[in-house]
Amino acid sequence: MNRTSKAITAAAMLAGVVAAPALAEEIKINMPSTFAGSLTQLGTAGVRFADTVNLISGGDIEVKFYDPNALIPALEIYDNVSTGAVDAGWSTSGYWGAKNSALNLFAAVPFGPGPGEYLAWMWNGDGEKLMNELYHPVGIHGQVCGIVSPETSGWFKEEINSAEDLAGLKMRFYGLGALVMQKMGVDTQLLAGGDIYPALERGTIDATEFSMPAIDQNLGFYNLAKHNYFPGWHQQSTIQELLVNKAVWDGMTDQQRAIITTACRATVATQLAEGEAIQGKALLEMRAEGVTTHRWPDEFLDTLEAEWNGIAIEMAEENPDFDRVWKNLQAFRADYKVWKDLAYLD
Repeated sequence: MNRTSKAITAAAMLAGVVAAPALAEEIKINMPSTFAGSLTQLGTAGVRFADTVNLISGGDIEVKFYDPNALIPALEIYDNVSTGAVDAGWSTSGYWGAKNSALNLFAAVPFGPGPGEYLAWMWNGDGEKLMNELYHPVGIHGQVCGIVSPETSGWFKEEINSAEDLAGLKMRFYGLGALVMQKMGVDTQLLAGGDIYPALERGTIDATEFSMPAIDQNLGFYNLAKHNYFPGWHQQSTIQELLVNKAVWDGMTDQQRAIITTACRATVATQLAEGEAIQGKALLEMRAEGVTTHRWPDEFLDTLEAEWNGIAIEMAEENPDFDRVWKNLQAFRADYKVWKDLAYLD
């Protein structure tokens, strides 16, 4: 190789070095959770998500899961992610429904969609887009990162034989369903999962709902309340979300954001399948411990649904954001119903 050729080669090598993309900066994400990492499904899915990101990113992203109250209180993730006090959070948007009532619609809807329909709206309809139209202005990026199937609709110490038996009860209840129960005369309270058993034990509350049978079994409600009611009219499915401080999200590379999104979608699939697999065993085990499972009569469910429909109209009139999101979800569900009615068994 002559001197000229060597010079050209050296210049080309230098140009290649200059043109090469910079390596992505490693990102460390502290992620407090509303749910303990040991809690079946709701918490273990968050731990699985963090482990998945850490593995597939090859060290490019490090997510550290924190149990409730290790960094911040369980129900204060929204505020802390918004301000950047923490990088991210693992939770569900119904806990911040007081910030904007429309946020409830991205968590669980009374008499609402099952998991397949809900994910279809969130991912292939306008769900996640609308959610981030509410989150982005307050410095948060959100995305679906988990989902669970129907919940039980309550644990009661005494059998409920009529709607009148609900009046005056103090009950832990979540999200939009709590508004329906209030119409039935129930004094509802929103408690984090870890606070429910002590409140039930002390008599601060008379009854509770929380989640699916296997999750409720983990928390031991069946030791204190022997009457468990179905179906979960208030939460036919419940979305778990990953919240990331928007400045942190915007500072990631496209590849890093893709890793986060891919890990979330893998967590959704794994959590949904696991949840469907473990409920029957949990129910049988709790029945062996003296739990009686009940199903609400159709006329009682009709009453609850009528109350919910009235509440939804009122909320849409009070909040333009709720109105916009509710109408979008209802339009999606109307189209979906054409398919559902033809394709699925009743």
